[in-house]
Amino acid sequence: MVDANALIADLSRQVQADDIESGKITLTKIKIWMLEIPSGQGAPVESITLAANALELGVLLSVADDDLDAFARNMSQLKPYYAALSSCNAATTERKCHVLGLNLMHLLVDNRLSEFHAELELLSEDEAGTPYVSFPITLERQLMVGSYDEVLDAGSNVPDPSYSFFMENLLETVRDSIADCVEVSYKSMKLADAVKMMKFESTEELQEYLQDKREDWIVEGDRLTFQPPPMGSKAVDIPSMKLMAQTLSYATELERIV
Repeated sequence: MVDANALIADLSRQVQADDIESGKITLTKIKIWMLEIPSGQGAPVESITLAANALELGVLLSVADDDLDAFARNMSQLKPYYAALSSCNAATTERKCHVLGLNLMHLLVDNRLSEFHAELELLSEDEAGTPYVSFPITLERQLMVGSYDEVLDAGSNVPDPSYSFFMENLLETVRDSIADCVEVSYKSMKLADAVKMMKFESTEELQEYLQDKREDWIVEGDRLTFQPPPMGSKAVDIPSMKLMAQTLSYATELERIV
């Protein structure tokens, strides 16, 4: 007979020790045991709680393994157990807010904002107020108003190290947005200013970014020079003077008619 409590204790130790391969084996054993749990209202609350605890650890394990597919699978399997615990007014699990916050981070990084807000609707006021959940909520608001500096600074203030995986992906997206703005706003810029603006730790990090993402930016001494954007893709290509002349012409003709 499977001792689910012992397996979950093993999985907890493996997650804490970043023993990913052993954790995967243990999680598989637990999921096989979970198949024996009765579905519907007849399921024992203790078994439901154990299953939820195991899947929460599975979520943390997938983050440690940088495996977004496994993360999504574990979250999908976990949600029915949360619903079952809620329907029978059982006590919430210890890691619930932590896991819910990670799921919000996942949705934010994927830019699945409609799902992000749908998940917020399911949260209680107490859950939304925890650091785990309030962190992605604040990030989403900062992104919506374009407060990129605050988003970049948030990378050093995550509520738990497990959030760093999603923050790295989010910071990459934010840096790309800043780079898009910079190259249409400036003809050139000091390297030191670009490092500061994009929150890199050093000029070397900026140059690595340029090699990966911005090969058309030119480094000349201590300055960056931005290539003109391709025709038809940026605001600079809009024939503003021609449009202005046409508008004035239309206005003159309209005045004559009136």
